[in-house]
Amino acid sequence: MKSIVKLASLSTIIVVCLVIFGCSKNSGYSNGGNTTSTDPNVSIKNFAFTVTTLKIGAGVTVKWTNNDGTSHTVTADDGSFNSGNIAPGASFTKKFNTKGTFAYHCSIHPMMTASVVVE
Repeated sequence: MKSIVKLASLSTIIVVCLVIFGCSKNSGYSNGGNTTSTDPNVSIKNFAFTVTTLKIGAGVTVKWTNNDGTSHTVTADDGSFNSGNIAPGASFTKKFNTKGTFAYHCSIHPMMTASVVVE
């Protein structure tokens, strides 16, 4: 019985450590601290979009470049655009002609989220 209690306690400690690490700045899921930008070039790195809110004018083309070692996507939350798989080193571009806010994510890694605000 003591073995079961020790195993349960050890399991709980492991889960808590994983949660803390997953939420930390050093977990690899940081956006790099660049929350807002007007530069229409977005890097995908460390399982994150380097800009979480991109503000641009109508008619601007945004370029996402995958600088990670695995494929990612740029997929609009409303389904209005989808890059398909972007291989490491490859890019995807999208021209935004309409004003509004366009939230997007990586469909392979849903914790990766960001948005384009067209003013």
